[in-house]
Amino acid sequence: MRRNPRYDVLFEPVRIGPVTTRNRFYQVPHASSTGHELPNIRAGLRSIRAEGGWGVVCTGYCSIHPSSDDAPHRYSRLWDDEDIRNLTVMTDAVHKHGALAGVELYYGSSNVRNIYTREISLSPSGVPINTTRGDLLLHSRAMDKSEIRALRGWQIDAAKRAKNAGFDIIYIYCGMRFGPYQFLSQHTNHRSDEYGGSIENRVRLLREMIEDTKNAVGDSCAVAVRFSTDELMGPLGMQWEDEGMAVLELVGELPDLWDLKTFGFEDSSNSRYSEEGYQEPYVVHAKKITSKPIVGVGRFTSPDSMVSQVSRGVLDLIG
Repeated sequence: MRRNPRYDVLFEPVRIGPVTTRNRFYQVPHASSTGHELPNIRAGLRSIRAEGGWGVVCTGYCSIHPSSDDAPHRYSRLWDDEDIRNLTVMTDAVHKHGALAGVELYYGSSNVRNIYTREISLSPSGVPINTTRGDLLLHSRAMDKSEIRALRGWQIDAAKRAKNAGFDIIYIYCGMRFGPYQFLSQHTNHRSDEYGGSIENRVRLLREMIEDTKNAVGDSCAVAVRFSTDELMGPLGMQWEDEGMAVLELVGELPDLWDLKTFGFEDSSNSRYSEEGYQEPYVVHAKKITSKPIVGVGRFTSPDSMVSQVSRGVLDLIG
């Protein structure tokens, strides 16, 4: 069956740093309850997307260190070299069908309980927070500078393992009040050193992690940042038209790709109940700030809506 030519733009390849996706359809990271315990099921789920024609297929959240243990929830992980083989099952399955494979490296900070590892939770300022699931108030210890350096090292190690596992796109997850995002938000960052105070200081760790990751993987993998542009808390949290845009102005040219979304589970209604493109107000103008490609979500079901996002310069890739 011939395709209507007005949709041809959706099937154009897009350059993301050193790699190129075959079209604009991008399965962004999302949890699926098929973490490291179920590698074959995870690979099967992701490979179905690749076989169906998606240009990029990503993991769910992938922990970089035992102090980022989200048990009893299932998550991927790259804690040591033994985890590489676990994820290679997925990258092989995705590559078999011609798609790029992405991995969302994340550090949970005080948003995880470390039930399995019994590690101490670390955060910028030790501020107790409700989890993104809203079911617990969690406590943590404020990080000293040696622990911040250690966190950067864990990201570097996980990025190298991700490269060895065959991933094409490697993320820093800076959203949903996980690790780097806690440094960005005034709500969770009360530090008085070079990592706190001004937005320039609060973005410092994210800048360092982007640069560290790019240095770790070289020119063979793209580096992406997934960023929650608005905490949906009004003046109590980060707002897109204020500090959200400021973050992009400060580090917008550093990664190869920006994956933009809003915050938490408040926006998790499905396409039956949400208007298409409803997240546009929280990503609009981003392409005026950065020259890097942008992927976003919005419960898209109509190809006409997708074409509109691209033609109006809102998004480059449809999640």
